[in-house]
Amino acid sequence: MLDKTCIIIGAGHSGAQLSVSLRQECWEGRIIVVGDEGALPYHRPPLSKAYLAGTKELSNILLRPASFYEKQNIEFNLGVGLAAINRADKTVTLNNGDILNYDKLALTLGSRVRKLTIPGSDLAGISYLKTAKDVDYIKTLAKPDKKAVIIGGGYIGLETAAVLRKLGMDVTVLEMMPRVLERVTAPQLSEFYTRVHTEEGVNVVTEVIVSSIEAKDNLNSVVCTNGNSYPAELIIVGVGVLPNQEIAEKAGLAVGNGIEVNEFACTSDPDIVASGDCAWHYNPIYKKYLRLESVQNATDQAKTAAAYICDKSVAYNTLPWFWSDQYDMKLQIAGLSQGYDSLVVRGDIKHGRRFAVFYLLGKKVIAVDAVNSPAEFMIGKKLIIENITIDEAKLANLGVSMKEILTS
Repeated sequence: MLDKTCIIIGAGHSGAQLSVSLRQECWEGRIIVVGDEGALPYHRPPLSKAYLAGTKELSNILLRPASFYEKQNIEFNLGVGLAAINRADKTVTLNNGDILNYDKLALTLGSRVRKLTIPGSDLAGISYLKTAKDVDYIKTLAKPDKKAVIIGGGYIGLETAAVLRKLGMDVTVLEMMPRVLERVTAPQLSEFYTRVHTEEGVNVVTEVIVSSIEAKDNLNSVVCTNGNSYPAELIIVGVGVLPNQEIAEKAGLAVGNGIEVNEFACTSDPDIVASGDCAWHYNPIYKKYLRLESVQNATDQAKTAAAYICDKSVAYNTLPWFWSDQYDMKLQIAGLSQGYDSLVVRGDIKHGRRFAVFYLLGKKVIAVDAVNSPAEFMIGKKLIIENITIDEAKLANLGVSMKEILTS
């Protein structure tokens, strides 16, 4: 294995973890990580939180220092992207023209932002929020008493709104669906976040479609199909992401909603693995194919991919979990709530900021959204994994501890 080379394309959470896990799995050959950003791998969640708020610099959110990778003999080729894969020759061509030979190839290509295609979407003062470079630009415009419009009421949009309010900006969130977070959570949680953001001074507008962005009097205005317009010094777009799968598909790899992989993170080519945001994998807990955009999935699936490269087949079978920090609230999410037939609210969701929402299917918990409720999150995970039938009245009763619910 000493004379073999593993090339990892993508220097995000999954690529970084895969490189480290390869060494832990005793890969002795070369490891080359190729990344299109100029920085070493860094934590992504703080971008819309501490990094945007200015309480942390890029050096504070690196996944690992440069000295760590040097000690592990992990090489980086940064500021360059993937142009093509030649599976027959086992080479990759980078967009600077370099051609690299591989024995094993790992695709941790991540995802890219879904871009607006409306008139004015290329004006200055408009930004997406995906990279540190994006946030660096946003910081130049995020000034107290200035106006910000966020297009998209998902988690990124709401997290950004919370930070911009703390920075003293006048913030409006525009969401085309009838409620914020509609694709990922129950109406009760959408109502809760709308209430909290309104209490914090954010103007949340739903069922509104943005038609154009116009420059006028040194300000941009977001114009909607209903005729309303929202002037702002800063416009942030958060309308979802797309998996980076096109080059893999062009190379003949099987794709679906992402690069298709088996339970060992292997693609349709036995010498190529994929993990993270770009990977479409079968989840045995929910019995369907999923593509997950989360740090947990990116890191855990990378460990599975590294084990496979080192001839150790360890099936990926992890419950998805996520989190979101907004104001004084930590939301922890376990599982996937799509398809629930009933739900139980534990705590005061109408007035407080501490509660949990349990999503049930046939008296069994399939997901939980826990706000400032770590016990409900941790035990909720066990209820899902162990497929336990629940007494809904007990689950809603704060007088019955979560430990009692689990053991009963």
